Amino acid sequence: MTTEPGGEYCKVVRKDGLEVEVNSGAMTRLAGVSEALTGSTGIHLAIATVPPGRCSTTHYHTNCESAIYIVSGQGLFLSGPDLDQEDEIGPGDFIYVPPNSTHQPVNTSKDEDLVLVVARNTPVELVVELPGRGRQDCV
Repeated sequence: MTTEPGGEYCKVVRKDGLEVEVNSGAMTRLAGVSEALTGSTGIHLAIATVPPGRCSTTHYHTNCESAIYIVSGQGLFLSGPDLDQEDEIGPGDFIYVPPNSTHQPVNTSKDEDLVLVVARNTPVELVVELPGRGRQDCV
């Protein structure tokens, strides 16, 4: 069965209906566009929050690229095989994360959340956590 052009309805997901996703260290993620919420098959959109002085675990995604937009807060984005690239990040910055790219967002603020909008080109991500790598003082 095919859908006529223009015949599909859009879906609005309200802020109180977001999908709670698995935490990565201190970072929490709430999906607004996901396979479970909207039936999307080629995109995933979430908001991630890293509390002050905290970070995610070091990890990479095996099955997708990611695009990140920094909404608020200040931090560092560590990346590379040995996390040897350290970029300062803040509101208005965009980050591209290729598949299999090791990374770790770090909130360097003492009193403000680091808030990130995260988009991926797959409905379900496959994550490999790398315990013991990267910053450990903030996980």
